[in-house]
Amino acid sequence: MKTLFSKIIDRELNANIIYEDESVIVIKDIHPKAPIHWLIIPKIPIPTFQDLQKEHFGYLLAMTEVIQKLAKEHSLEKGYRLVVNNGPDAGQSVFHLHIHLLAQRAHNHDF
Repeated sequence: MKTLFSKIIDRELNANIIYEDESVIVIKDIHPKAPIHWLIIPKIPIPTFQDLQKEHFGYLLAMTEVIQKLAKEHSLEKGYRLVVNNGPDAGQSVFHLHIHLLAQRAHNHDF
């Protein structure tokens, strides 16, 4: 069964796309916790951070490079927060690995 993010990647569902390349898609969170709240998503369905395997590390590197690129392009280098929820006990609701990028809010205690 496809995840919500797989459906967005396959264009079965609409999303506000910030960035996309062959490995990664970045979308705006539909329930933002900060003025900038983006989700950085690999284009392969890895359910959780704990499910990452050595063969997935290229995707993790691509996600990191995209985060740094977007931070520079949007003048966020002075501060942003990255959050990964791993599993239901951590609040993960979509079981397709993703990194939350939150910015432009001095203190965010919602995560």
